[in-house]
Amino acid sequence: MTLKIRVIPTLLWKGPGLVKGQMFRNDRRVGPILPAVNVYNRRDVDELILLDVNREPITTTNKLQRIQEVGAEVSVPLTIGGGIRTADDATLILRNGADKISLNSSNYVYLELISEIASRHGSQAVVASLDVRRISRNEWKCFSKSGSQQESGDLKSWGVKLAEAGAGEILFTSIDRDGTMKGYDLDAIHLLSSSVEIPVIASGGAGKLSDFPEAIEAGASAVAAASVFHFTQITPSEVRRALSDFGHPVRQTC
Repeated sequence: MTLKIRVIPTLLWKGPGLVKGQMFRNDRRVGPILPAVNVYNRRDVDELILLDVNREPITTTNKLQRIQEVGAEVSVPLTIGGGIRTADDATLILRNGADKISLNSSNYVYLELISEIASRHGSQAVVASLDVRRISRNEWKCFSKSGSQQESGDLKSWGVKLAEAGAGEILFTSIDRDGTMKGYDLDAIHLLSSSVEIPVIASGGAGKLSDFPEAIEAGASAVAAASVFHFTQITPSEVRRALSDFGHPVRQTC
């Protein structure tokens, strides 16, 4: 069976609401969370990603309550990321409305956390996140803590480590392209996807319909975007049609 290409809006969560990011600078507030979630429900998206860029602990009362509220509203698979430090954190999120959790900074401190969560909940529940900057023409370095701290190792080596640890898929984000709407980093997507056997979600830079099939042709299994959906007239349904026009399998809607 041919797997369908997924189109996934990304929401950046900071404090009481959502923010717009550009190159991981998240300064512009764009409104509360639940109205945006309801818009995407009506637009029949394939999945939804909600990332806490403040990385607050999961045990914070307001954070857990907000996850419950979002989980109750979302009618598609929901990934929650930010502030997950233990397997118990992941379990708490998955029991309160999320279908998957996304790990980033914790990977560089305790890689075995991926294995622990996958053992409890299955690899399909673990999305390992890689935020990278291009250092030279053919080199990308990984960053943690919302892009503020460079880590040792490069894109390919960390991609392989995450796959071997038991991640079900990798959310790749180009910090350089984030929020710019200048197109995905196709070279990096190709390098990563050709180095691992698990799905790669391309993120960072989508600005026009042609950007999405280009990411799939570079090797991505799914496409994620934020600004292009929040600030243009392009909808996830239009992206699916564009992908279909290029011969890529997508979920058909009425």
